[in-house]
This record gives sequence, structure tokens and C-alpha cells, in this order.
Amino acid sequence: MTSLPFAHSDLFRLDVGMYELGSFTSCNGLSCSMVTETRSEGGLNTRVHQLPSHLEYGNVTLSRPLTQLTPALWLWIRAQALRRVPMMAQLAALGPDRRPLVCWTLTGVVPVRWSGPSFDTASSGAALETLEIAHDGFVEVVVPR
Repeated sequence: MTSLPFAHSDLFRLDVGMYELGSFTSCNGLSCSMVTETRSEGGLNTRVHQLPSHLEYGNVTLSRPLTQLTPALWLWIRAQALRRVPMMAQLAALGPDRRPLVCWTLTGVVPVRWSGPSFDTASSGAALETLEIAHDGFVEVVVPR
């Protein structure tokens, strides 16, 4: 059995439209769920059917230490605040060599929330920023070559 490369759980890259927002060290909420409708069978009423309706997608929350790409993130958020234009985005899980292993293309991406770091001289941890985005769904999921 051959050993396939695997994605590091702590390195993701996000590009939204023309904005290259860089790498993030945490990604949560990348999910979808099938909404079903319950229908009772007529006649003997011995069965209940679960009929698939549509997919719902969760918001994605990304975080990282502040970087020189933080201003690019702010430019995108500011542009969306002035004129909301949902964009396509690519979220890539990176491997040990920092090359994309799996890429999700998201449609209708808009920023929901950004939070900056808490500055505390008593703490020696990294100054983290967090970005939450909403989207309309995955257009495709690919494995780059």
C-alpha cells in the first residue's frame, strides 16, 4: 500500500476573487448537510420516508497570527462593506510541503465577522486574527495535480 500525502490540520490558504488572503492556521465549520423532508406512507402507514431536499452550508471560521497579508484581508472586508459583491473563493488544505492537496471552490462568499488580537504584554502568545465567512456552497472539490 502506498503512502499518500496528507493535509496538515493547521495550514489552509484562502483566495477570494482577486484578493490573495494568505495562509491560516485554523479552519472550522467547512461543512454541508442534506435537509430532508419527512413523508408518511399512505395506506397502511407502516413507513416514513426521508426525502432529500437541498444542501445547507455552514459558515467557515479561519484564524491565524497577524501577518503582512492582514491589510489585504481588511481591503476585501472594506470593499464588501461599501458594495456587497459575493465572490468565488478557493480554500486549499496544504500538505507538509505547503502545496495544495485538496481545494474547495466556494461560491457567493461574503465576510461575516473579523476579530483582531487582544494585545497583552503579560502574554507571550501570537497575536491572532479571526475571519468568519458565509457562502452559498461548494462549486467543486478538487485534488490539484
